[in-house]
Amino acid sequence: MSRPLPDGGSGLVTGREHTEEGPMAVRRLTAEGSAPAGVVWERYAVIERWPGWSPQIRRVEADADRIARGVTGTVHALGGLRLRFTVTDVDPVARRWSWLVRLGPVRMDLHHDVRAVPGGGSATGLAIEGPSAVVTAYAPLAWVALSRLVAR
Repeated sequence: MSRPLPDGGSGLVTGREHTEEGPMAVRRLTAEGSAPAGVVWERYAVIERWPGWSPQIRRVEADADRIARGVTGTVHALGGLRLRFTVTDVDPVARRWSWLVRLGPVRMDLHHDVRAVPGGGSATGLAIEGPSAVVTAYAPLAWVALSRLVAR
């Protein structure tokens, strides 16, 4: 079963800057589970696997099968939302990757990492940067997805 890590899985920082979308925020979420880190990384790396662990994603269209810098596509999410994305960075050795997600003028930068934990299993982290209201609304959905991602 997944659980928040000792850092509390939050860390909401608001007022970093103010843009046309309103005040900006950064929130860090973490989850730990029994799936090995290599398995968790592959769940991220293979784009067609995203709907299997992220309940808010219905399907994904992308110009590649695996995440890589410059890959673009569309996430088809709950409520018929279509979110355009661009993968901005991938480090498979360190098991880290980042992407920019856009819905109209609203944009969020998401930074993911996966690591093995002592005694087996894995932990994953996500830093969400974007408009404060959007980050706050998305965080609970993201935490559910992260918990499923690291579950065996």
